[in-house]
Amino acid sequence: MTPLQNTDTATIDQFQNTELKKLLHYLETNSPFYREHFRKHHIDISAINNISDLARVPIVTKDELQEHNWDFLCVDKKEIVELCTTSGTMGKPVIIALTENDLQRLAANELESFTCASLTASDTILLMLSLDRQFMAGIAYYLGARKLGAAIIRGGPGNFGMQLETIQRLEPTVLIAVPSFIVGLIAHARDNKVSLNSTSVKTIICIGENIRNENLEPNALGERILKDWNVKLISTYASTEQQTAFTECEYGMGGHHHPDLMIFEVVDEKGNSLPAGSYGELVISTLGVEGMPLLRYNTGDICTYFDSPCKCGRTTSRISPISGRKQQMIKFKGTTIYPQAVFNILNSMESIQDYVVSLMKNQWGSDDLKIHISLNPNIQQSDSVIKHSFQSALRVVPEIQYVTLAEIQRMQVVEGKRKINKLIDLR
Repeated sequence: MTPLQNTDTATIDQFQNTELKKLLHYLETNSPFYREHFRKHHIDISAINNISDLARVPIVTKDELQEHNWDFLCVDKKEIVELCTTSGTMGKPVIIALTENDLQRLAANELESFTCASLTASDTILLMLSLDRQFMAGIAYYLGARKLGAAIIRGGPGNFGMQLETIQRLEPTVLIAVPSFIVGLIAHARDNKVSLNSTSVKTIICIGENIRNENLEPNALGERILKDWNVKLISTYASTEQQTAFTECEYGMGGHHHPDLMIFEVVDEKGNSLPAGSYGELVISTLGVEGMPLLRYNTGDICTYFDSPCKCGRTTSRISPISGRKQQMIKFKGTTIYPQAVFNILNSMESIQDYVVSLMKNQWGSDDLKIHISLNPNIQQSDSVIKHSFQSALRVVPEIQYVTLAEIQRMQVVEGKRKINKLIDLR
């Protein structure tokens, strides 16, 4: 553990208050956006002495980061050594510029995360994710694994056959992958009569998708993996803008906060900080970032947090699984739904091979929901059973269209987007 992960909350608060003052001064001196933000809202940074004073600073939105992207840069462009971008799921991709120190910070973040997940230098890590296309997570995991001293296999995304052959031949102990890909890998191994429990893999670090419910138990996706593969599943949450990850320990009690790298808040609709156990939007302030640091940046992700000590001995707060994004909330037939609830139902049914969820406005201007499903040819399940699952869980039944797997895969690939897209928001 780093010194702050197992120290008392008073020491953590003192450290963060000191770092917050440094961040405010750095932004006022170097950030065109925040300098104007402070002026526009009459913010005297000398009056902000601790985290509780942050409420005086208006929250910064993703729209502002998109619109004024380069005004967030705090260094001369010649100091930039890496340019990463967001996936563009919620609109125009955001550029995040990193200095050499930012890359080292990124590596330190993942070292903390790997240590939290009980990885060691003796592990061999298979990276089942992109190391190109401006993807920050790829470079972060690679640098973190190097700093840990573990052996690295750059497997890249996709291709069940190649990944299975790599596991058998190079014997990794850890996989880093999108969990829905792991479900497909399990099916491929079953079809080829390969026993995954006989392989070297002991831990899977899951990125990009939830594997737990709000009660921290495995959700449908997590259960489908654990049913067929006796591994330790580790959940993570991060974003390009944050340049910091929340990663579970072996006890799976929420993603641990790295207080040396970030201040976080969970806020209500008015931007007021909420106590532990209350759900709101996650707002972050980065610490130690040189290129594009952020202060009170609203991620738009809905979660809560826990402030009780963890079984692992760390005293840092932990965030819950993400319930959804505020912008993706659906009001369908009078019922409020987040896409994650729909994904959980679809992931629970082995008869469903793959899917895409489409959101749109109907002729009356209300939210409409349509689900495109490819059925597993080896498992029979009736349309009525699938619809009953939605009725039972959500009390509403969306329109369902059955299509081929090839059609689903075409729908999931959006030109210019880096990630496989299972949610298409046309509203």
